[in-house]
Amino acid sequence: MTTVYDVPATALISEAAKKLTEVKEIQAPEWAPFVKTGIHTEKPPVQDDWWHTRVAAVLRKVYTEGPVGTETLRAHFGGFRDRGNRPNHAVKGSGSIARTALQQLEAAGLVQTVQAQGRVVTAEGRSLMDNAAHTVRAVVQKAVPELKKY
Repeated sequence: MTTVYDVPATALISEAAKKLTEVKEIQAPEWAPFVKTGIHTEKPPVQDDWWHTRVAAVLRKVYTEGPVGTETLRAHFGGFRDRGNRPNHAVKGSGSIARTALQQLEAAGLVQTVQAQGRVVTAEGRSLMDNAAHTVRAVVQKAVPELKKY
């Protein structure tokens, strides 16, 4: 069976985002069109479906590194802040986006909280991600047959 570790991350996240659009609990909040993804960004995302892409990336991160919490996700989705003449410094991403994404994934039954450790993927979430990985692997093998490692 194909798992998350067997396919490229970008293709997996885009496929998982398509599958998450069908889940009714995963909806972009009303503030999503106006919010920046962190202090290191200058403008909000320009993609229309950026929320589902971010939630899919959060689900992949919980799958691969779980149990994780909001602070770990903030550090992962952070970047470097441009400080003008001074050297750039690493900053964390938005905590509200990470927290809301985790809450929506938990409401959908794709992740669950482990007391005093963080959130881990449930069997349903693992199935969704593995099915997305299987779809991506089939597309990659069809497009480039000599790539047998994917």
